[in-house]
Amino acid sequence: MGKYILRRLTIALPSLLGISLILFTLLALAPGDPFGELATNSNIPPEVREAIRVKFGIDDPIFVRYLRWLAAMLQGDWGFSFASRIDVDKLILQRVPTTLFVVGSSQILALAVALPVGVYAAMRPYSIFDQIANTVAFIGFSLPTFFTGLLMILVFSVTLGWLPFVYRTDIAATGWLWYWENVKQAIMPVAVLGLFQAASYTRYVRSAVLDVIRLDYVTTARSKGLNEGKVVVKHVVRNALIPVVTLVALQMPAVFGGAIVTEQIFRIPGIGSLLISAILANDTHVIMAVTFVFACLVVVFNLLADIIYGWLDPRISYR
Repeated sequence: MGKYILRRLTIALPSLLGISLILFTLLALAPGDPFGELATNSNIPPEVREAIRVKFGIDDPIFVRYLRWLAAMLQGDWGFSFASRIDVDKLILQRVPTTLFVVGSSQILALAVALPVGVYAAMRPYSIFDQIANTVAFIGFSLPTFFTGLLMILVFSVTLGWLPFVYRTDIAATGWLWYWENVKQAIMPVAVLGLFQAASYTRYVRSAVLDVIRLDYVTTARSKGLNEGKVVVKHVVRNALIPVVTLVALQMPAVFGGAIVTEQIFRIPGIGSLLISAILANDTHVIMAVTFVFACLVVVFNLLADIIYGWLDPRISYR
């Protein structure tokens, strides 16, 4: 498996380089730059503004600037955020854990809801439970996350006052109270992302189980006298999860995109809100770093999906 992972990472490197080149070119061609505000600042002499632009190579050809950025990044220098006045790598390391916690928790919630509901609905197709599950699923992925987020804030924060609607990192509590406060403030954003994904996953799980449950080997397993629970768990669900794993891996870019909106609604200090603020400030180094981190995460999740395939289906070998 080690050779397989190494080979996949080697194949992924050209893709990441291509993505970084496209992103850098688009940002370079976009109007504005990190020093655009200097042009409107009358306190800075023109020769100082020009010296700053020359020092950072703002007016150099795009390919030269890209090679300079790539060489610096490979050495661990991701640039400097002129809006936040801090190194970009330190800024991202401050934000990534929060985003991964929210996104990871939402995916665990989505799978914890979608797997049992989808399997049970497929085992009893067109029953009352199946019709209710399908209806709720259609409603769930039809409502955008910004709508459900605002609705939860109105109900649980404004009306009932049960949950905080602003995500804070400076909680003054200690011990178990600190953990409880963090759980309370994460409930709504995790629920918004998780239930939205659960609605989509439920439909795919139901469809995958329906396809597998009609196959001959499932009928053979039942004819051997295996109880229904063992047939479902060992022979049906395990094989039905293969397309679901593919879906989860391919949905990760959309999940992080939804996390950007959710972070804005609940004021979560993650990389999504950092990306929005960097775009508004024309902080190109931060924009490049955040989008490149998103691309790396997508590659990693697709690699994890391929590894899980082999665990779910022993016929798949890593070569």
